[in-house]
Amino acid sequence: MRAVIQRVLEAGVKIEGVEACRIGKGLLVLLGVGGSDSEEDASYLAEKTANLRIFSDEAGRMNLSVLDIEGEILVVSQFTLYGDCRKGRRPSYGDAAAPEPARALYEHYVEKLSEYTPKVFTGRFRETMEVLLVNDGPVTLLLDSGKNF
Repeated sequence: MRAVIQRVLEAGVKIEGVEACRIGKGLLVLLGVGGSDSEEDASYLAEKTANLRIFSDEAGRMNLSVLDIEGEILVVSQFTLYGDCRKGRRPSYGDAAAPEPARALYEHYVEKLSEYTPKVFTGRFRETMEVLLVNDGPVTLLLDSGKNF
């Protein structure tokens, strides 16, 4: 399972031009599910996301988590995180999970994240969305449950 974590001042999702969700200060999480991922991977990433210390403390050091600042989290599914661009010009998505197992693990990740904070919001799984964000910093990090990076 892979996640792109972005520290944001605000973020939102539009579906068919209609705002479906908006958050204030917190995290935007773009989440991709791989074919070999499990609930254990989802739980690991949820804990890591909730406790990642990337918000500034009073000394200006990245020492606080989204929980510490009582921020919000927006999770958006993004299978393209498993796009393999090593050959040719068109990405291959062979390593991405099939839609139904991916949905189950996406929902498990959101459920586990919600155990840390009630301020978890989502896009809509398998929908084409416009994702809007104001990146804070910018701070953008990559997480991988297989600890590949």
